[in-house]
Amino acid sequence: MELDDSDVIKHREIVFTELHPDPQQAQTAASLLKEIDGVIEVFAENRLQLRIRYHVLKISLEQIESALTECGFHLSSKLIYKISRALYYYTEEIERANNGCTEDDHNSTRKIFINRYEHRTHGCSDTRPEHWRKYL
Repeated sequence: MELDDSDVIKHREIVFTELHPDPQQAQTAASLLKEIDGVIEVFAENRLQLRIRYHVLKISLEQIESALTECGFHLSSKLIYKISRALYYYTEEIERANNGCTEDDHNSTRKIFINRYEHRTHGCSDTRPEHWRKYL
């Protein structure tokens, strides 16, 4: 059975909590998710609400949200969001399994961590120009 594109393109909403050092969590998360393989469109609707469109056979909502959580974002823990999140996780897992996707495919979520590392201020980056780095 051939799948229509509308069946594998998912539109979801990710809601963050208010108590976080970064008051613009949705905007920060959107900038991290823009270049991820499988993410078609992502934008911050307001400071705590993120809208995302993605290809479910390339990346799942569970992979996206677990990567965001590991990057330090705080997802809303209200009951309605927990229930809808669990339902989305289950249906996407079944859909991916029926289409032959493996759970081991975390290449796109690895890029989230790479983007987060590149944008953070830390002492591990060399500020010298590329042609000066070979010198002491």
